[in-house]
Amino acid sequence: MGIYREHVLPRLVDAACGSAAVAPLRARVCAGLSGDVVEIGFGSGRNVPFYPGGVTRVDAVEPVDAAWRLAGTRLAAAGVAVRRTGLDGQRLPFGDDTFDQALSTWTLCTIPDPQAALSELRRVLKPGGFLRFVEHGLAPDESVRRLQRRLEPAQRLLAGGCHLTRPVAGMLAAAGFDVVELEEFYHPGAPRFESAFSLGIAASP
Repeated sequence: MGIYREHVLPRLVDAACGSAAVAPLRARVCAGLSGDVVEIGFGSGRNVPFYPGGVTRVDAVEPVDAAWRLAGTRLAAAGVAVRRTGLDGQRLPFGDDTFDQALSTWTLCTIPDPQAALSELRRVLKPGGFLRFVEHGLAPDESVRRLQRRLEPAQRLLAGGCHLTRPVAGMLAAAGFDVVELEEFYHPGAPRFESAFSLGIAASP
């Protein structure tokens, strides 16, 4: 599984996350970013083309070397300075109250301890700073949830630890964020068990 997780899986994720179907969601979640930004689960840099002009710098947190290498072309074309400054979203190497905003796109499903990662984001965000997110997680319908629970062991094995049943809004609230905008929906073009999306903005008090 080492070769698969370190070399094959990053390329599969890059292809899936680069689909035209999710590009409008990336554009929406990035549109309001400004100032100094920390992005957890940076991956292969699929958000880079959507960073708006108000962003002054981005600190990228990404544990997988292969994913960072895949980001090379997008980083070269970036209109803002992006530096890889962390490997683990659960232990961010930044001081308190460092960032104006944070970004997470399809990341909380895979981080081993998402509550630790969200607590860290609250710590490094300035008071009143925003976390902008789009994630997949626990479906709103019980019939879909039952399927998610059955499929989750295989999903975690094949997709690098990705969970299907994490309650995104609940996790944000438990970490002390105020969820100020939230849309929950099934994204068309994918099975419901893996396309129960949450898109929104959470404020750090």
